Amino acid sequence: MPQHKSHVHAQNSYILDLEKIAVELRQDVVKMLLSAGSGHSAGSLGLADIISALYFHILNVNPKSPNDPQRDRFVLSNGHTCPVLYAALAKKGFFERSLLKDLRKIDSPLQGHPHMGSVAGLDFTSGPLAQGLSFAVGLALAGKMAANLYRVYCITSDGELQEGAVWESAMFSGNKRLNNLTWIIDRNNIQIDGYTEDVMPLEPLRAKIESFNWHVLEINGHNMEEILSACDLAKNILERPTAIIAHTIPGKGVKEMEYKFEWHGKPPSKELAQQALQELRTLEGQIESDYD
Repeated sequence: MPQHKSHVHAQNSYILDLEKIAVELRQDVVKMLLSAGSGHSAGSLGLADIISALYFHILNVNPKSPNDPQRDRFVLSNGHTCPVLYAALAKKGFFERSLLKDLRKIDSPLQGHPHMGSVAGLDFTSGPLAQGLSFAVGLALAGKMAANLYRVYCITSDGELQEGAVWESAMFSGNKRLNNLTWIIDRNNIQIDGYTEDVMPLEPLRAKIESFNWHVLEINGHNMEEILSACDLAKNILERPTAIIAHTIPGKGVKEMEYKFEWHGKPPSKELAQQALQELRTLEGQIESDYD
């Protein structure tokens, strides 16, 4: 049966809203990194669509009660991409947007990696890679033991999958059938010193994760409908945890940065930032015209 036009319009409307928020987050990331003069461009820009979907549609979180024991938990294991997380938290109302300009400054609560307690809305202190999934597993197991209905979402980079702690966590999660855990892998194929498949190949990634008793989905990490659909499906997988391999483009939205591992840990110059913001404003207009 075909969908009613009003239903299709409503669906398109919230997809449009999320896509526009993702562009706004990218704009904030560029401004924050320019102001800081340091930081990580590629991954922060690449995760904007997923972070938009999580914070403005999927996660059960409320800035008015940031410590609600029933809230969903979010763990950003690749904490160097925190500029996009800070941008989302500020837009959601967890803290004042004026703080964004102080990214990575001395005495700023917005440091180069998230630190629990520095601002509201942070569930994990990150720094060393490959530790986030272990923490998320602990949160998910605690929720099960307390019969709490919250869900745990964890984003890891793909590069950190080269470390053993991730696979110990994956093995444990599958064994304990932690169906309240959704693991999102930012599969952008880069790390600080090259492409993952040159440095330490991860493929066949899906088969590896499935061997630990995970339900695995693969999506385009920039397609909002695919992101939302995968996260919704994960809620209905009752017998095991779910991993979402999200194929993303590092530096997404800024042509000079896209696909290039060199932008893993480099901020834009003033000239490039101006160019990037112009590109993103153009993208914002294209998104609106696509739904006219």
